[in-house]
Amino acid sequence: MMNRNRYIGKNKLWFKLGSGMICLAVCGSLLAACGQQKAEAPQPPVVEEQTPPEEPTQDEPIQSGEQQGAYTSSLTGLPVDKPVTQRPLSVMINNAPAARPQSGLTQADIVYEVLAEGGITRLIGIFQSKGSNEKIGPIRSIRPYLIDIGESYGGVLVHAGGSNDAYAILQKQHKEDLDEIGNAGAYFWRDKTRKAPHNLYSDADKLREGADKRGYKKDVNIPGYTFRAEDDLPEGEDASGVDITFLLKSYKVTYQYNVEKKTYLRSINGKPHIDLNTGEQLSATNVVVLGANHKTLDDVGRLAVNLTSGGDAILLQRGKAIKGKWARAKNDVIRFVKDGKEMPLYPGTTYFNIVPNAPSFDSHVNLLHQKG
Repeated sequence: MMNRNRYIGKNKLWFKLGSGMICLAVCGSLLAACGQQKAEAPQPPVVEEQTPPEEPTQDEPIQSGEQQGAYTSSLTGLPVDKPVTQRPLSVMINNAPAARPQSGLTQADIVYEVLAEGGITRLIGIFQSKGSNEKIGPIRSIRPYLIDIGESYGGVLVHAGGSNDAYAILQKQHKEDLDEIGNAGAYFWRDKTRKAPHNLYSDADKLREGADKRGYKKDVNIPGYTFRAEDDLPEGEDASGVDITFLLKSYKVTYQYNVEKKTYLRSINGKPHIDLNTGEQLSATNVVVLGANHKTLDDVGRLAVNLTSGGDAILLQRGKAIKGKWARAKNDVIRFVKDGKEMPLYPGTTYFNIVPNAPSFDSHVNLLHQKG
């Protein structure tokens, strides 16, 4: 597990290791290629049912929120009883209406939401520090950009099927994945109370057993975040929450701030989004909304999503909305930056919501304010 400061520039990546500085040049052609990707509004066809950011300064990021007398999770900043060393699981979770309510999302350290096909989103749960035999699912298929998100946390990729492009990447690059259809069916099960394909489940213990059986690496680079102390209040616009429209006007996600719990409660189309295991409403301590270029690849509606170029983003925490940018260095996770510096998170679960840049980032985001 690595804890290092990253400085992300237009043409260079700086890593601070001890007292030395190492500069890695970024391929100009790569940046040019990213810059040429056109922000194209994806079209919502019939749903398939088959299986540059601003330059940061070189100031030290805030390192706070560490719990005295306890170990700390590098993904949540929360205290844990023992060092968290197990490799994360990056699980593709179905978010079609028939798949809700899902199971196990309250046990995820990090959750991403991003468009799949037909205006429906997919959830990627990053599981490391919490849960073991908690039921997780329904589990669904994978896409190239979902591979990218899952691997950025060093995770074993967990899915059931995938697009042709995703399978080409998995096979040619020898990715370490658990596929219910292809290589790991014994580590999944079907729930007879639901109809396929919305009834495939597993749990973290069973999935790690499958990863061990296949001889997957246990020692991988797991990036971490910096965290605020509880009494370190953020500066930003007062906002009681946010409405997010990914593509379809009929699908709206809302995060509403709960002052007592200091978390954002998640709803879909005005109804609480529930974890079926616990009956609890899903919640996040930190909510990040970020804009990325989306391109429709075919008449099925498969997408390419640019997760490297950076762009506009909003971070919601403690009843404040902080407008900034998202940035990502090579082999790293997506990070929220403002005025050139990575902004620390509060200890807890973080949700990343990736919306299209077309017609504009702001068209997908509506900040909420207390009435009166």
